[in-house]
Amino acid sequence: MPEEPSMHPIRVLLADDHEILRQGLKLLLGLQPEIQVVGEARTGHEVVEQVARLCPDVVVMDISMPEMDGLQACSIIRRRQPETHVLMLTMHESEEYFLQALHAGAAGYLVKKVAPAELHAAVSTVAQGGVFLYPGLAKVLIRAYLNEATSSSLEPSSLQETTELETELSVLTPRELEILRLVAAGHTSKEIADHLVLSIKTVQAHRAKIMEKLDLHDITHLVRFAIHHRLIPPRL
Repeated sequence: MPEEPSMHPIRVLLADDHEILRQGLKLLLGLQPEIQVVGEARTGHEVVEQVARLCPDVVVMDISMPEMDGLQACSIIRRRQPETHVLMLTMHESEEYFLQALHAGAAGYLVKKVAPAELHAAVSTVAQGGVFLYPGLAKVLIRAYLNEATSSSLEPSSLQETTELETELSVLTPRELEILRLVAAGHTSKEIADHLVLSIKTVQAHRAKIMEKLDLHDITHLVRFAIHHRLIPPRL
């Protein structure tokens, strides 16, 4: 059955304090017929105000901005406008910034040296409720939570709790469970699509359905869930 095309363009707000970069991103994303740049912001305060006024689908935002940084702005946006997804586009490749961005609610994290095709894919993915991470960073997140699981109690501690976890998993189809394992292990939608011989849009649709069924709202919750259910290996 053919996939239904999107009924409306992806509305994007650009937030960066560098005018040249914003204009470059606007021209680049404007080449995509399914993307519409609806606004721009220079500071953290401006982006929060613009999101409230314009209700974009995606905010492409830098971390380093005047008045309020992107991490603070992301946290406020996700709390006030949960239907708007945040994609961080930054020069920072450090694990610390990456983990802070995900804890703030970002649905994607890219560094500014990425190819235009990756940016386009990232915007499309997060707009559909998916997660897009710069290659290699997904495993950083998994390692962080595996360490947390080792030092705390993320794993089942009783037969009753194990039974409850199995009940939670029962809402997923075998295909969804398979995709959940691959997503939690740090594979991109393209890698999963190639592995399972599916289209990227089909994988993204499955990911969105998994998040909906399990009531998970971002990648950090998904990874914690996967570790809690022992769906990924104990070492990476």
